[in-house]
Amino acid sequence: MQKYLDMNESSYKILLVDDEPDILEYLEYNLKKEGYQIFSTNSGREAIDIAVRENPHLIILDVMMPYMDGIETCEEMRKTEALKNALIVFFTARGEDYSQVAGYDAGADDYITKPIKPKVLKSKVKALLKRYSTAEEAGDTVNNKLEVGDLLIDRERFLVVYGENELILPKKEFELLILLASKPEKVFTRQEIYNTVWGNKFVVGERTIDVHIRKLREKLGENMIKTVKGVGYRLLE
Repeated sequence: MQKYLDMNESSYKILLVDDEPDILEYLEYNLKKEGYQIFSTNSGREAIDIAVRENPHLIILDVMMPYMDGIETCEEMRKTEALKNALIVFFTARGEDYSQVAGYDAGADDYITKPIKPKVLKSKVKALLKRYSTAEEAGDTVNNKLEVGDLLIDRERFLVVYGENELILPKKEFELLILLASKPEKVFTRQEIYNTVWGNKFVVGERTIDVHIRKLREKLGENMIKTVKGVGYRLLE
């Protein structure tokens, strides 16, 4: 079931996906008051269709849904070229570590835990969209290509070329790689990475960076990113 809300002149589009009507209504009501263009559905499969058609800036996605859960939905979205720039945030009551790791593995950018107060929800969404806007503006003002050895990062095309392989990375992996590649051989502390990639207003799990580094290593090779124990990470030239 797809539901459209009345839209105003806001340029930001948000897609809400949850199989619980009360939660959808709660999210819709509070975010609509902020002037966002809202689309909603209780189906993971339909969420993909809406996302491809409407190209939302932010997708708030429940994890525990029947038929096609949030993890599967996120994985399918991340395979879709048209959604490469969308922020995907999981919205779930499940705070277990394994659930968060699975979410980041699927390509999620962030996590919101149920229940959440309206003021906190609005602040979180505003910060996410500000981060999206900042990233878009940065892409217009900096060199759109970074080269480190056999690694080429094309910001404009949201593309990574490593050797002869072209890679489309989830947004957070892409931002993390850009940070490391901006100063090869520099050791970026975990706090620097958190602040730059996630923003210092966000509280994320202890394993968040580790999961994203592991996914990058799976795609670029184990030796591309070096761990400096107790400090952080650096990209090798």
